[in-house]
Amino acid sequence: MPLQQPLIRVGLLDGRREIRGRLQGPARLDDGRTVAGPFHASSVGGRIHFAFPDAGAVAEGPGIGIEPLGETTTLLQGVTVGADFHWRRDRDLAYAGRMEFSLRPDGALRAVNVLPLEEYLVSVISSEMNSGAPPEFLKAHAVVSRSWLTAALRRAARRTGAAAFPRTTPPGACIRWYEREDHEGFDVCADDHCQRYRGTGDFLSGGAAAAVRATAGLFLVHNGEVCDARYSKACGGMTECFETAWDDRSVPYLQSVADAPGPFAPLRTEEEVRKWLAGRPPAYCGTSDGELLAQVLNDSDRPTTDFFRWCVTYERPRLEAILREKSGIDFGRLEAIVPLERGPSGRIRLLRIAGTKETRTVGKELEIRRWLSPTHLYSSAFVVDAERDAAGLPARFVFRGGGWGHGVGFCQIGAAAMANAGFPAERILLHYFRGAELRTLY
Repeated sequence: MPLQQPLIRVGLLDGRREIRGRLQGPARLDDGRTVAGPFHASSVGGRIHFAFPDAGAVAEGPGIGIEPLGETTTLLQGVTVGADFHWRRDRDLAYAGRMEFSLRPDGALRAVNVLPLEEYLVSVISSEMNSGAPPEFLKAHAVVSRSWLTAALRRAARRTGAAAFPRTTPPGACIRWYEREDHEGFDVCADDHCQRYRGTGDFLSGGAAAAVRATAGLFLVHNGEVCDARYSKACGGMTECFETAWDDRSVPYLQSVADAPGPFAPLRTEEEVRKWLAGRPPAYCGTSDGELLAQVLNDSDRPTTDFFRWCVTYERPRLEAILREKSGIDFGRLEAIVPLERGPSGRIRLLRIAGTKETRTVGKELEIRRWLSPTHLYSSAFVVDAERDAAGLPARFVFRGGGWGHGVGFCQIGAAAMANAGFPAERILLHYFRGAELRTLY
């Protein structure tokens, strides 16, 4: 199964009516002209109008390609990072490599960065986690990120939610999940929906570059195929099965494992889930080592300190308003929120929401998290209690949960704690991806 290092098309901006930025040095348009300095792109009459005021140049067409000369980078203004999450912000970010600007069918603009996979990975590792993290963790992460994207690129069939969910579900159930294939016009986005990619700049580290070089062409493989190596920030003590978060099929190397030296029993009852979330099992990602977390988490993640066990409380009217906004459904007065199916880590895959006007079932785990928060709940591993008023009606809902993210596969904080304890990258990888092997494919 030999491969060649591919060029990756990374979507940076999508659906914009205008794009502003600056070429930080000379670059060449596809028509051969050399340009530099600030630029402004807009959609005019079904074509892109691209102006470079300093160069006195204008380019128009259905697509505009810009090739940097020398060390030139492209600065894009207002790039959204952490879209829809609690750490969302807009930043001006610089990118190395070729830039392509195109029109979407709706006339909006799209900006895509084209660069080799290994160069892309250096930025991903530096963007996902603090580059001061333990070297063996950075090497393990490089293998995971390389494997995930390569497997995604090689998937022939697109998947859509309900069509691939053969279980019997209640009428009106809202079953949805999100994949890399949800994007069109590029291979992978630059945000948490896929992998964080912040381009180039001072945040890039020698440690991340060394980790990518040390593992160049190295993949997780199972039965002759590159592994679809999923990862999340913190599993909460036990990783989750693939089918809890995505389509309803079992993936042998994405089964639930304890994020600890020894096993934990899968959570099978609501009582077991409640006890699990009320405690702090001796898990790698349950570390309270502030120095390690400062080394591992980047600036946008560091303020989040309650990721292992967390609690969120909503007054009932507030939660009703969130549900109307996020689901588009008016449930009326909210009466109950009931888990119907959970995975072995306690993450909910199907949830019933009952109100005086509507009762609906929602899944899977990310859609549940989106419906129940202005941004996202940290995870769907939670129990919910309704605190009632004197009339016996719900006054507020209290969510007590564990973990940060879908919990499938590689647990980033847990893996960093393993590396800090002296585990090598190979041992870390094979802990989370049971039954996989490591192979160099280019």
